Amino acid sequence: MSSPEPIIRSRQTETDVNGVSTQVVCSDFSNYIFIVLTQYGKIGTLVSVTPDSRSNDISTPSLSTKVLLGKEEPLTHVFAKNLATFVSQEAGNRPVLLGLALKDFSIDSIKQMKELIKSCQVW
Repeated sequence: MSSPEPIIRSRQTETDVNGVSTQVVCSDFSNYIFIVLTQYGKIGTLVSVTPDSRSNDISTPSLSTKVLLGKEEPLTHVFAKNLATFVSQEAGNRPVLLGLALKDFSIDSIKQMKELIKSCQVW
């Protein structure tokens, strides 16, 4: 007898990003993709990244970000949009809830973290 499909699909992995241990957990809920990206072992700042319905181009919608919990900093919004855009688009323009607890905010790190998120794809 095979085991039933889990209600919430989730995958996780861990790797070093520029020498810093980095974990990612991706979960697919019915209304959101939930991603936790951490170098501290905590959820950190929680950011909602949602497609903007007012966009004229449906194929590349603009995204709006809102910090739900944590520090409100411009870099947080930039980082969240950068990390969540491809996820939202690949998941059919679904909103992404992103938990960020990071030590390293470099451009090289963003690229590596995107690949890390892709390796845990559940959408």
